[in-house]
Amino acid sequence: MAEWTPSSWQNRPAGQQPAYPDSRALAGAVAQLASLPPLVTSWEVERLKTQLAEAAAGKRFLLQGGACAERFDQCSADIITNKLKILLQMSLVLTHGLKRRIIRVGRFAGQYAKPRSADTEERDGITLPSYRGEIVNGPGFSAEERAPDPERMLRGFEHAAMTLNFIRSLVDGGFADLHHPEYWDLDFVSHSPRAQEYQRMVESISDSLRFMETLAGIRAAEITRVDFYTSHEALLLPYEQAVTRRVPRREGWYNLGTHFPWVGLRTAEVDGAHVDYFRGIRNPIGIKIGPTMTPEWLLELLEILDPNSEPGRLTLIHRMGHAKVAERLPPLIEAVQRAERTVLWCCDPMHGNTETTAGGRKTRRFENILSELEQSFEIHADLGSYQGGVHFELSGDNVTECIGGARGLSEVDLDRAYESRVDPRLNYEQALEMALLIGRMVARMNSE
Repeated sequence: MAEWTPSSWQNRPAGQQPAYPDSRALAGAVAQLASLPPLVTSWEVERLKTQLAEAAAGKRFLLQGGACAERFDQCSADIITNKLKILLQMSLVLTHGLKRRIIRVGRFAGQYAKPRSADTEERDGITLPSYRGEIVNGPGFSAEERAPDPERMLRGFEHAAMTLNFIRSLVDGGFADLHHPEYWDLDFVSHSPRAQEYQRMVESISDSLRFMETLAGIRAAEITRVDFYTSHEALLLPYEQAVTRRVPRREGWYNLGTHFPWVGLRTAEVDGAHVDYFRGIRNPIGIKIGPTMTPEWLLELLEILDPNSEPGRLTLIHRMGHAKVAERLPPLIEAVQRAERTVLWCCDPMHGNTETTAGGRKTRRFENILSELEQSFEIHADLGSYQGGVHFELSGDNVTECIGGARGLSEVDLDRAYESRVDPRLNYEQALEMALLIGRMVARMNSE
């Protein structure tokens, strides 16, 4: 294939890109971004790749979660802390249930762009560009708000840097220390129907940790902190080009705006700009796989994006929907097995289960999300494959965007605390319950 550079994608058809009205302003914003220090380092990226390779081999498990689309006005200490807390709580529960080390990857510090089904939106006879996330334009329905503004890329980078800096400060300061799980308790976790089960699990882990340290006579220092990685859909290609760099003493190019970028189903054309961009970066990458993905298409993507079959390079994130997963997933698993490819399989049970209520609200049903997860684990097990990860859209706050769960949220509850501008998320309680149920599910399957 042709020699690759971060701007090679410009020679290919690029979908889901905004039509910037001022090309000089766009070039100026990209140049300014390219001059700024990176958000992550190549050794962090390589460490994650090593851990993902271990997950593909069945030795670890990937937990990826966060907002469907981040907002600039939610770059606050409380909201970031709550995101971190729920992912830490879920990872604690999964560690206990799966008996594996958990890789924690947040959908944050860069998840500011969203694909749209149409380039324009019409209301009352007025047609404007679609809202593509805060890194592109504003949500308000006015010509000024909806005009794509390249300066927003700089604002997105700044907010990602502030988010990542605060997360690192929390983790380095001992926020994630297993010796102090009480730091992780959200104010309202006591109201969860499964709160007692969670607390018993925390106490069991703490007791085991103290027992191990007593026997060894030393403090388990390596457990006082955890790794935390960032991810986002690498959708806005001028931004991704600007944060792609060479580093000393390493070959190739790295996207240093995130640890783990993924390519969405809408931009996974083998001859498209996004796939061309992804083939040139050294990061581990995710590929979203939906019900329209064919075995032939998938194998061609694997050959382009991972020609050397590098361990940890590819994570296949399938999102079929509970009604289609039994039919559409097995042929893809079998095709990868026949090709003798080593990949990490991960289930995204959110995107294939989106529906719209009679009142016009987008939502997802807890039971359907759980159903897709259960079916996916069973399909992989039956085919001799390993599902080594889950991918959720979730919030650490008390939102009401998904129906169901132990509290039995209904359509009536959606208006109470519906905050998402794009896709509905599990709230803290639903997410924690989901982790508990995954642990039970895997434990049951291992005992059968």
